[in-house]
Amino acid sequence: MSSPIQRHGVAARYSEAAVFNGVVYLAGMVPERGDTDIRGQTQDVLDQVQQRLVEAGSDKSLILRTQIFLSDIQDIAAMNEVWDAWVVPGTAPPRATVQAALANPDWKIEIVVTAAQGENQVLVRK
Repeated sequence: MSSPIQRHGVAARYSEAAVFNGVVYLAGMVPERGDTDIRGQTQDVLDQVQQRLVEAGSDKSLILRTQIFLSDIQDIAAMNEVWDAWVVPGTAPPRATVQAALANPDWKIEIVVTAAQGENQVLVRK
């Protein structure tokens, strides 16, 4: 029997997160401020991702999959600098990064994350 669906940060149009059977699904996280460069916006979004994961009983070391949308793919190197400093060594998740038109022209990045709940029990295989 499956567990009930838990929703966090429920609004009229979407929820910030949903949890089902030990898996956390985050909504697309976008910058809270659009007046910074890609590095600032990336850090802003990653801070939000970490906060939402913690609220749902997870953390960044338990990310199963990440999708990154950049308004300009030329920003990927600068975005990667911030990502590389943020991700837990040895736990980099599968990731896709693409260029996409974002809903607000001031946004340079949107990140969607799926993660496991619980204590960090990551087995690293090379």
